[in-house]
Amino acid sequence: MKKYTSLERAWILYDVGNSAFTLLVSTIIPIYFNYLAEDAGLSSVTYLAYWGYAASVATLAVAFIGPVFGAVADTKNYKKPVFLVTLLVGVIGCVAMGFASTWLAFLIIFVIAKIGYSSSLVFYDSMLHDVTEPERLDDISSQGYAWGYIGSCIPFIVSLGVVLGAGSLGLSMQAAMGISFLIVAVWWFLSSTPLLRKYRQIHYVEKEPGMVRESFGRLWRTLKELMKDRKILIFLVAYFFYIDGVYTIIDMATAYGTALGLDTTGLLLALLVTQIVAFPSAIIFGKLTKKYPSANLITVCILAYTGIAIFAMFMESQFQFWILAVCVGLFQGGIQALSRSHFAKLIPPEKSGEYFGLLDICGKGASFIGTTLVGVVSQLTGSTNLGVSVLAVVFVAGLILFRMSVRKNRNK
Repeated sequence: MKKYTSLERAWILYDVGNSAFTLLVSTIIPIYFNYLAEDAGLSSVTYLAYWGYAASVATLAVAFIGPVFGAVADTKNYKKPVFLVTLLVGVIGCVAMGFASTWLAFLIIFVIAKIGYSSSLVFYDSMLHDVTEPERLDDISSQGYAWGYIGSCIPFIVSLGVVLGAGSLGLSMQAAMGISFLIVAVWWFLSSTPLLRKYRQIHYVEKEPGMVRESFGRLWRTLKELMKDRKILIFLVAYFFYIDGVYTIIDMATAYGTALGLDTTGLLLALLVTQIVAFPSAIIFGKLTKKYPSANLITVCILAYTGIAIFAMFMESQFQFWILAVCVGLFQGGIQALSRSHFAKLIPPEKSGEYFGLLDICGKGASFIGTTLVGVVSQLTGSTNLGVSVLAVVFVAGLILFRMSVRKNRNK
């Protein structure tokens, strides 16, 4: 990364840190929750439903927190402190999960940690305008996701070794998981320190008396402006649908495979392959923006994810899960990175906290729709395959709306 500034590298490095928690959430954490749930006598369908509900509660909470805190963070010299608070909530929550001995206590702590993690990303994403130039947004955003994918494999492999080798090391399952959570938390925090040292808020609004009240006022004015700006509004609605499906797959992939009775070790290794494949893919998508409009590349990614959701409906074997993992890796980085930079180009930089808070409502905040739908349909039908089928519909809706937003942008 020689061609990037020290600030750009520090920003990219935070993606390396927080992605370790993302990988933990999509792999080891659901398996450990399954272990606790089975120990308490919960069925696989009930386990999947409760896991979906917990993910929904966390993301719904961030949907309310994000825009308000985002408006506060847009105030001069406030973005870094607010970012630090949410980071610490996530890191401390990650460590605390290792001390939970029942499935309910574990879920409660997980929700708190997930809220801290997701909230920190609102402010992290909104820093993008402050760390790089407008013409480099696509490239830097893609580099963040790319290095996050490959970098997160390091603590994951170490954690996986501790969990799988717990017996040989003379550790109980709970002790092994506690060590794994600690490894990820330390990695996450250490990766964030360069950004905390180097970041300076360039785009901001001046502090005014009654800052919190004024932040609510600014947020309300932004919402009114948003209703008039069709290109941003329709993009947000489109994003609500298609990224909802993406995050639901991330949150529930391991839980889904476990509920189908697939081998745990095979599932974890397959998801490790996803991270490895996603590394070059995200970088390639970033480079492709120099030749093709990011809107066209996002369209390709949504179409690919629609096919992935349809394929998942019929998945029954370990081999099919591996195919699914590789396909997700090919397009996951592209759709996330390009959506982030595409949105950054549409919004005023000085209000990035507010707007990225709104984006989070339509993204991670909106993913409660997907996880809840999967959980509810799985419970009502008794079939996890049918539960996953709703995601195909979500992606198609997102695709139609995204193309509408592109046309609106061209007509401006």
